[in-house]
This record gives sequence, C-alpha cells and structure tokens, in this order.
Amino acid sequence: MILATVGTQLPFPRLLRALDRIARERGVEVIAQTCGNLAEARAIEQHPFFDPSEFAALASKATMIVGHAGIGTIFAAARAAKPLVLYPRRAALGEHRNDHQVATATAMEARAGIHLAWDDEALGRLLCAPDLAPLRQNESPTRAGLVEAIRAFVIDV
Repeated sequence: MILATVGTQLPFPRLLRALDRIARERGVEVIAQTCGNLAEARAIEQHPFFDPSEFAALASKATMIVGHAGIGTIFAAARAAKPLVLYPRRAALGEHRNDHQVATATAMEARAGIHLAWDDEALGRLLCAPDLAPLRQNESPTRAGLVEAIRAFVIDV
C-alpha cells in the first residue's frame, strides 16, 4: 500500500489525478490524505484528513509515502523509515503562491531515501520501482539545513 499526502492546507488535484491513473493502470493500492476529495478519482482511497496517530499507523504499514514537498511530509517519512517520493506543487500551474516546494525538493534531492518525480511519467516509474531506499530519521533534514535551504531560496528570489 502506498500512502499519499497533499498536506493539510491545499488540495492538489494534479497529484491525485496522476495517482488515480497510475493506480488504475498498474493495480497499485493508494490511500490518500487529500485535503478534500477529488470527485473523478475512483482507483484511490480518499480521506480529507487523518489525525496524527492514524497517519502514523498508515505510514508504518505503507511500502512508501508519496506527497507534495512539504517539510511535514519529509519528517513523517523519516519517522516511519519509508521511501519518500516528492511531487512538488508548482506556482506556474497555480498550485501555490511561489515555488518554495520546488526549492525544497531540489534541496532534498541528494538525500538517501528521497526520490523526486518532476512529472507523471517519473511518478509512475517510482511507484512501481521494486526497491526504493527508505528515508531514515537520522538522514532527515536538520533545522540548520532547512534554514540554509530557505535562506538560499529567499536570496535567489
């Protein structure tokens, strides 16, 4: 089972549509925290929100976690020691007010256990990959690393 999350603040229809198509075409089981339901999605199990203990229980059962490039998602995958596939929201597509998720994903790209999907094709490949490395808690971003990534992003803007 793949656990997907879009965070708790904004829906993310592009990710949910891609997951629904991949689940339907490849027979992948996906349980998704959706921040609202996507009416046309039929192949994924949707839940608007999970409380923290419910999310942690699902994360421990999942083979991997897929989500937007939110720092909470990164920490959750590290706590659960699961492979993490990031599919960042993009400002140019109207999914967020700026590209901070692209910056976060880029900053995390070299970390063992974090796998980036920049498009639906890459997402499909990663979801069906047999042995993705897990993200370990001691490999999760440190506060100093996060502050430096944010500082670099703000300076570049």
